[in-house]
Amino acid sequence: MKEKYIANLKTNEDVTEYYLVKSAALKVGSNRKTYLDVLLCDKTGEISGKKWDVADEEAEGLDKIKEGCIIKVRATVTEWNNLKQLKISRIRMTGAEDNIDITDFIKAAPEKPEDMYDFIYGKASAFEDEEFRSLCTSILENNRDRLLYYPAASKNHHAELGGLLYHTKRMLMSAERLCEVYPILDRELLMTGVIIHDIEKLNEIESNEMGISPGYSFEGKMLGHLVMGVRELDKIAGEMGMSRERAVMLEHMMLSHHYEPEFGSPKKPLFPEAEMLHYLDMIDAKMYDMEEAIEKTEPGEFSERVWTLDNRTIYRREEHSQDETPNNGGLDD
Repeated sequence: MKEKYIANLKTNEDVTEYYLVKSAALKVGSNRKTYLDVLLCDKTGEISGKKWDVADEEAEGLDKIKEGCIIKVRATVTEWNNLKQLKISRIRMTGAEDNIDITDFIKAAPEKPEDMYDFIYGKASAFEDEEFRSLCTSILENNRDRLLYYPAASKNHHAELGGLLYHTKRMLMSAERLCEVYPILDRELLMTGVIIHDIEKLNEIESNEMGISPGYSFEGKMLGHLVMGVRELDKIAGEMGMSRERAVMLEHMMLSHHYEPEFGSPKKPLFPEAEMLHYLDMIDAKMYDMEEAIEKTEPGEFSERVWTLDNRTIYRREEHSQDETPNNGGLDD
C-alpha cells in the first residue's frame, strides 16, 4: 500500500515508495558517467529523479524502465533550483506481489469524464445559432473518445486524466455568468470559442489513456495548438459553408487567446468575445494552480514557490472551526 505521496515529500527525507514513470532515459553527464533521469508521478503530483553513476551492467536493467511502468525506489529528497527531486539509490520494477492500486498513481480531474463531456455537449446542442451548434457538436462527437481521457497539458495546469474537459467545462461555466454581467458579449460566440479554443491539444500533446503525457507531437513542437487549431477550423468551416466573417472571427479567437507573442499569439484580441476568452483561459489556469498549491500546504502556512504563478508562495488561510460562523462583513442576509 502506498504511504508517501509526492505532495507530502520533505527535503532531506529518506523515502522508500512506489511511483509511476512518466518518462525515463539513460543519459551521460559532463563527467562522462551514465545516469538515469526519470520523471515520476502519483495522483498528487510529479517529481524528477536521478540515479547517478550507473554501471554498465546495471544500465541494461534500467533501460527497461519506460513510460507507464510503476517502480519502487529508495531515495533521498533533495532540492535543486528550488524544486524537490529524488536522489535514487535503489530501484526495481514491480510485479503482482506488490498489490498495486493504479488509482494511487493517476492524477485525474475531480469529476467523471463522461459527466463533463455531457455537460459541454449539452450546452453546445442547445445553441440557437445553427452554425455554432453544428460546429461544436460535430467537433465534440468526432473527438469524444480521446476527450474522455486527454490532459490539457503535458505538465502544469490540468495535466491530468480528463484535464481538457475539466478546463473547458469550468471556462464555460464562467463564460455564461460573465455574459450576464457584460451584455455586449455574444453568449454563443463566446461559448463556441471556449469549446474549440484548445481542441487541437488532442494532436499537439501525446497522451496515453491514463491521461499521462510524455511530451509533444512533431506538429505540436513545430506549430503548436493555436496554429493547428486555426488550420483545422478553416478546413471545417469551409466544408460547412460557414460565413467568412464568422470563420475568421473564430480563428482569431483561437489565434489570440494566449495574448502575447512569447506565448504563441501573433495577434492580440480585436473584439470583446476574443478578449474575454483570453481572460477566461487565464482565470481557470491560475485558479487551478492556486488550488494545487493550497492542497499541498498546511493551513496557516505558505506553499513552496509556484513557477507558473510567477514563482510566488501561496498562503493557505486557517480553516474555520466547525462552530465558527463565517464573517459576512456585517451585512444581514
